[in-house]
Amino acid sequence: MSKGDLRIIFMGNPEFACYHLETIVNEGYQVVAVISAPDRPAGRGMKLLATPVTQYAREQNIPCLQPKNLKNEAFLAELASYKADLQVVIAFRMLPVVVWDMPPLGTYNLHASLLPQYRGAAPINWAIINGETQTGVSSFKLKHEIDTGDLIIQQACDISPDDTAGSLHDKLMHLGADAVIETLQQLHAGEVTETPQVASDDLKSAPKLYTDNTAIDWNKKAITIQNLVRGLSPYPVAHSTFDEKKLLVYSLTVEIASHTHTPGTYMSDGKKFLKVAVMDGFVHLQEIKIQGKRRMHIRDFLNGYKVEHLELPIE
Repeated sequence: MSKGDLRIIFMGNPEFACYHLETIVNEGYQVVAVISAPDRPAGRGMKLLATPVTQYAREQNIPCLQPKNLKNEAFLAELASYKADLQVVIAFRMLPVVVWDMPPLGTYNLHASLLPQYRGAAPINWAIINGETQTGVSSFKLKHEIDTGDLIIQQACDISPDDTAGSLHDKLMHLGADAVIETLQQLHAGEVTETPQVASDDLKSAPKLYTDNTAIDWNKKAITIQNLVRGLSPYPVAHSTFDEKKLLVYSLTVEIASHTHTPGTYMSDGKKFLKVAVMDGFVHLQEIKIQGKRRMHIRDFLNGYKVEHLELPIE
């Protein structure tokens, strides 16, 4: 059987997943159907917007299923009708057993970390937030517990001091595509080696990002705050308040220095800088967005906002 005869169903939603789907198609594999989230209202006009995976499937005339309920009998019947040999799942959602256990060769996932580290919804963000210098991608066969299946391919990637969640996302997206294709090659050749994940006492998780765990705590060290900002830029963005308005911080620089200011105290000359006192120095805000304004560099912000020289404690 040629690789083009291997019947694959792909499941995913965002750009990260779409890049992998496109790579699989371009490599000559047969994607018989795509599963993605239903179109959702978005933007000021609340027009229905399809996921990147759905958009690509429609452009390529690949059948696309958009179930609200993955246990719906009609959906399961349609899914089974494609008689897939295997399923590939990337950045989609948790699957019920009846779905991931359906194809004879199994269902395979790509996760943006070196499992078992950073199991969970936001591995790219948390690797940077926690100050890691290396991460990677892992392909594995799905089983009951999330992100715990037997490993097939792992590829490592360095995290540079300048990496943000956005730049690391792109690195891992390209690295992941190589891992997925290698996984498919092994499956096609019948030469897959599955390695159980090794448990340890120092596993770090990658939980979902919420308002609470994306807020800046100015009482922490400067590098810890910088890592939080890097790990949340360009989305969902670290946040605080300034002048009683919500402040989003996309980038900042660090100044280590002794001082007597209360952490969270804003200081500015009204022209060139806006910095905040932290535990071991200051962080200089570089690119921000304040409620009601657009995203901008700090000098443009100060030029338009007319901040006078100040020492303003955080609210």
